[in-house]
Amino acid sequence: MKTLFLALRSVVYMTGFILFFAWIALRVRVLDQYFGSSIPAVIKLPGAIVAVLGALLVLACAGTFILWGRGTPAIFDAPRDFVAVGPYRYVRNPMYIGGLMLLIGGGLYLRSITILFLALLLSVILHFFVLFYEEPTLTRKFGSSYLEYLRSVRRWIPGWPSA
Repeated sequence: MKTLFLALRSVVYMTGFILFFAWIALRVRVLDQYFGSSIPAVIKLPGAIVAVLGALLVLACAGTFILWGRGTPAIFDAPRDFVAVGPYRYVRNPMYIGGLMLLIGGGLYLRSITILFLALLLSVILHFFVLFYEEPTLTRKFGSSYLEYLRSVRRWIPGWPSA
């Protein structure tokens, strides 16, 4: 029953986050008129593929948090247990990567230069958030197991786990 409640909370939180960022993306899209249509139509299909892959990665991360971390993707309802399985085995921030892929894919699909700029800005903000808040907080919370994870798994570029 706890797992079902976690899943329901995750669905609510993730829906809220997606709607929030979709709203922001669509709001900045009106600025595209100042940049012209410099993105060719042929990019729509690759954009859709990137967005779907990003969404699948986000869902895999949420499932990992629910099943192994006993928490949700939301910062205010974070996993209680340290998670280094599933996508987190290959890269430390797959949820952010998936979200950025979703935003970038949407920007490509809509041929929106401003949504792509938004994704770039958000990636910089996320990087500093991870550096100055998330990693220190997780180090305090999980101690040596998290420090070992930092040494063995890359922050942004997926790779094979260290032995």
